[in-house]
Amino acid sequence: MSELISHTPTWVFAIFFTLLVLGFIQSKERIVKVNSVFILPISMVVFSLFGVLSVFGITISAMGFWITGLIVALIWGIKLAYPKLVSFSAQNKRLTIPGSWAPLIFMMAIFFTKYIVGYAVARELAIVNEFMFMATINILYGAFSGVFLSRSFVMFKASKTAM
Repeated sequence: MSELISHTPTWVFAIFFTLLVLGFIQSKERIVKVNSVFILPISMVVFSLFGVLSVFGITISAMGFWITGLIVALIWGIKLAYPKLVSFSAQNKRLTIPGSWAPLIFMMAIFFTKYIVGYAVARELAIVNEFMFMATINILYGAFSGVFLSRSFVMFKASKTAM
């Protein structure tokens, strides 16, 4: 285990701690501008898409699985309308978002999925070339991204409904 950590580039730890801080911030109630609810989801989409492209390339199957995971999670998340209790103040044009640990959980899920895949690639493990591995990882990346996007759409909708 210590060998694994000792061979991990420093920038990976910086990303890890940045995600921890962002997740902690998300755990507290906050008041934000409506457009800012898309910053974190877009960042997470880019992070997960980079994970797909860096390992599996731009292939129809890799992108297809990623998009499938994204769309299924996006639709499911919008249907569940999570987060609940988001309110909009028309007076100051701000959303009040209740705190949740869910964003941290999903940020860590993306991070550790990418870390495990990076480890498998670096060690040239045979599993990286398996179809089921590629499909599973890409669906996970897409689904994690879809969760973040659905949260932002639900919050954005709260602002439009209130007007």
